[in-house]
Amino acid sequence: MFTGRKKELKKLESMYQEDTFQFAVIYGRRRIGKTTLISEFLKDKKAISYIAIEGTMKENLTGLSVAVMRGLSDGNSFSEAVYSDFESLLSEIDRRCREQRLILSIDEYPYLAASYPAISSMLQKHIDTCWKDSNLFLILCGSSMCFMENQVLGYKSPLYGRRTAQFKIKPFTFFESREMLGQFEPEDQAVLYGVTGGVPEYLNRIQENKTVDENLLSLFFDDNGMLFEEPTNLLKQEMREPASYHSVISAIASGASKLNEIATKVGLESSACSNLLTSLIQIGIVEKERPITEKENSRKTLYRLQDSMFLFWYRFVRPNITAISMGIGEAIYENSVKPQLADFMGGIFEEICRQYLYRADVYTKLPFLFGKIGRWWGTNPKEHREEEIDIVAMGENQMLLGECKWRNDKTDEKVLRTLVERGELLHCPEKFYYVFSKSGFAKNAEEAARQYAIRCISFRDML
Repeated sequence: MFTGRKKELKKLESMYQEDTFQFAVIYGRRRIGKTTLISEFLKDKKAISYIAIEGTMKENLTGLSVAVMRGLSDGNSFSEAVYSDFESLLSEIDRRCREQRLILSIDEYPYLAASYPAISSMLQKHIDTCWKDSNLFLILCGSSMCFMENQVLGYKSPLYGRRTAQFKIKPFTFFESREMLGQFEPEDQAVLYGVTGGVPEYLNRIQENKTVDENLLSLFFDDNGMLFEEPTNLLKQEMREPASYHSVISAIASGASKLNEIATKVGLESSACSNLLTSLIQIGIVEKERPITEKENSRKTLYRLQDSMFLFWYRFVRPNITAISMGIGEAIYENSVKPQLADFMGGIFEEICRQYLYRADVYTKLPFLFGKIGRWWGTNPKEHREEEIDIVAMGENQMLLGECKWRNDKTDEKVLRTLVERGELLHCPEKFYYVFSKSGFAKNAEEAARQYAIRCISFRDML
């Protein structure tokens, strides 16, 4: 059953209804649901659909030829003749797209381009000389983030400036993921969202007849589990020499966040480590973060794992791969992982709270409409210590300051008072305070909330 992606599907349908040339570029990391989105869009439409393979030019020409014959046939039978070259194939599409609305969808386009580098220039020529005045709907899709951003969307690409829309497909938010996790309790849904990173393919592997513990054991802590080697396989597909990248990600997962800390832990020069981090940022595994009040050139930079499935795997699975392979994954999970799940969920809950503030029914009712949101950290000059605020959303002359607590105990008034004290370190005419709590609030917290005009929101309220 097709789930989510309503906004993307609505946009594609709107483009299709315009009856003019359209060129959509769809990209995102593997397992994110790009092919499923395209398949849903192509239903009941005249379409040539091809998934390129990591092979030779001849193999891809043969495969695309069969896809063209199948897509252009009017009945159940079609010829499997192979075009002599790509130019002949594209010229056939030239002729057909003048007669009718036609979709040409090429998935895993980087594989086709690798097998025949001239294909991008050929597509550009056909767009400029024929397709731009036709009813063709061209879709190029790919999982290689670097290739799609540089070789398809980048200004040096022959295809630059020709696309009419681009879709960077991202993981589901927690609230979108709940549609696939409806049989679990909300707190369990949050944990399953955290360990899968909201990736649809991983969410789809969650079994409703199993508990959260049983699902995590079968997915991660069994050497036959679907996610036991998943990050390793993904890095092999994206990077030529993944060993150094493994070390960098492991360093971040274990708590290193500054460039010099990561470089020291990995045993690399800072410049070499910086290059690795840049590549990991490009494919969406790592993010570069600075306090939200700082300018872009600020040196107060931290690195963190953007992909929470990678964070979970590198924190709990990779250090125990040998033990899990020896068949003691359950003992590892019960004794080393399960006791730390609440700590792991702290950062996940912060992200869920940020997603909550962006929900349309919440965002429009906030005291102001913020432009950007992030975290803040800095020095408390009075106490001579580092302080941190989980959420800072900024408007023109307003700030929303938030604290997020994923604990089994109810949040007490001390948390509220601390947030207000930290808020005094930031200078802004108007400040609004929000505290989010997994387990609700103690009575003294409710009293402090009235005193300081703090909005208290429980996890149940967020749902």
